[in-house]
Amino acid sequence: MFHPDLVFLTEDASHDAAIKHINDEAFGPGRFVRSSERVREQGPHDRRLSFVAADRGETIASVRMTPVIVGVNSGHLLGPLAVRPSHKSLGIGRELVRIALAAAQKAGSEMVLLVGDPPYYAPLGFRPTTPGAMTMPGPFDPRRLLAVCFGGVEALALSGEIRHRDRKL
Repeated sequence: MFHPDLVFLTEDASHDAAIKHINDEAFGPGRFVRSSERVREQGPHDRRLSFVAADRGETIASVRMTPVIVGVNSGHLLGPLAVRPSHKSLGIGRELVRIALAAAQKAGSEMVLLVGDPPYYAPLGFRPTTPGAMTMPGPFDPRRLLAVCFGGVEALALSGEIRHRDRKL
């Protein structure tokens, strides 16, 4: 499945240009109008919980985690997750998500949220949330808002505005 030269690394500033290129390639300029992006604009992502995959030294995939609060729960918003076309369908994206989830849980996150396709993310532990219980800046499909929860928090019980943890009310 994985090439023997493929490694997974914690993101650092040296990866920024490659990550921008990967996200531009995967999502184009339309990504900047998404609700998730509105949350990400409120503050920085958490590099300690964001990861890249590199093949023979070239960054070929990335996942970022942004610290968020929803009601009384503190967690992270996963994304963007992107893999270069040359490396798609090899399980690299799923492995990046597994690594990020494990790091978030270890760091004490109560939940990890994302807006994504349930069939892709359900095998990774993501569950539906209560449609309409959470809000984000801008429109989004509430049926695609998914969560992995830790420490007794329940996906269906999450409610409130999803906002960056650093954003003041």
